[in-house]
Amino acid sequence: MHSDDEAARRIQLTLRKPWFALHARIKPTLVIAGRGQPAQWGIGTWQVPADETVVVGVFLFNRLWRFGRAEFALEPHDPPALVYRAPALPFLRGRMRTNA
Repeated sequence: MHSDDEAARRIQLTLRKPWFALHARIKPTLVIAGRGQPAQWGIGTWQVPADETVVVGVFLFNRLWRFGRAEFALEPHDPPALVYRAPALPFLRGRMRTNA
């Protein structure tokens, strides 16, 4: 049986908002393997399983609807760094890619 440290790895996620956007003071929500958690703009690290594919997603919420949704299926062999870019308009999708 593995300890949590042996069976997990850390990923870095950079959350970027546009310099000009029609949505103010909205913070992103990060979803890892179906569990949502509040996040902050900028660079953060999270722990994910080392030997499994993990779906990482981000969305924005403005009290009326969700927008800016983007997902990435992170494979065990993928680089452990992702970048999310939020849309400038509150009805568009976001973009997520590896930072390799």
